[in-house]
Amino acid sequence: MNGLINVLKPPGITSHAVVLSLRRLFRVQKIGHTGTLDPGAAGVLPICVGQGTRVAEYLVNKPKSYRAEMTFGITTETHDAGGKVLKRLPGVKLERARVEEVLQDFIGEIKQVPPMTSALHYRGKRLYKLAREGKTVDRRARKVHIYEIKLIRFDGELPYPRLLCDITCSKGTYVRSLCADIGEKLGCGAFLSFLVRTASGPFQLSVSYTLEEIKDRYERQDFSFLLPIDYALEEFPALIVKEKAVPHVLNGQPLAPAGIMGGVGKSDRPLVVRLYAPDGSLLALGNYRCSKNGEWYYKPQKVFCLLHQNI
Repeated sequence: MNGLINVLKPPGITSHAVVLSLRRLFRVQKIGHTGTLDPGAAGVLPICVGQGTRVAEYLVNKPKSYRAEMTFGITTETHDAGGKVLKRLPGVKLERARVEEVLQDFIGEIKQVPPMTSALHYRGKRLYKLAREGKTVDRRARKVHIYEIKLIRFDGELPYPRLLCDITCSKGTYVRSLCADIGEKLGCGAFLSFLVRTASGPFQLSVSYTLEEIKDRYERQDFSFLLPIDYALEEFPALIVKEKAVPHVLNGQPLAPAGIMGGVGKSDRPLVVRLYAPDGSLLALGNYRCSKNGEWYYKPQKVFCLLHQNI
């Protein structure tokens, strides 16, 4: 089995547990996710299977989108609903205009200190495991990018005001830390009370599958949940390889212009391309190269050898 799966992770289980469940179901070893989603959060979790794991690096770096709820006036140890409450400030009064103003302050490049409950490694051990042992270590602030925070609903009359918003951000962004920082800037504190990932790169929540749906379809030999590997590669232009050059590409040999159907113009030479056989089968990803004498070619960097099928 080779391809990608858009899994709808339920709250209450880890991303690793999703991988283990599918590994047992499919009886495969090569399988993994493309970015941890907190156990308490639900939403899109792209899974790579078989040769699909070879394109995971192109998915990890893509922007992520979330629908998040912040509750103001309460701070927790983990910045989310799963942590011990540290402080309560009932009766907080916030004006919508002020909240919108502060949200705009977090658009663009910001620095975040990873929470102790994150899955980052520190000297070979996950931070959340150290946190369970009651340990706290220094963490270096990291740069992340917030592309958009769109306010959906604000309930300012509640004893603890709530804000529902859509957030689009770069990889490595901790939404719970973002919520805590927004609450701190507003002077009342806040925690992440609800989170669902609505998109991860090209993967959308509206076309995701639960583990139960995947299991049911797989047992009926219905592989409609399995996306092709090139679903993650649409940003790279596609070139068709002439039939006689297909074996050379599959063997990792350079692809000269004579082996490309239709030709490539002098000013139209993408740095990375998808290489396909005439029948539409994905062969490889190729990188642009140019020799000292000016002759250019594409060097296959990732050869997929899918034998004209994904399953």
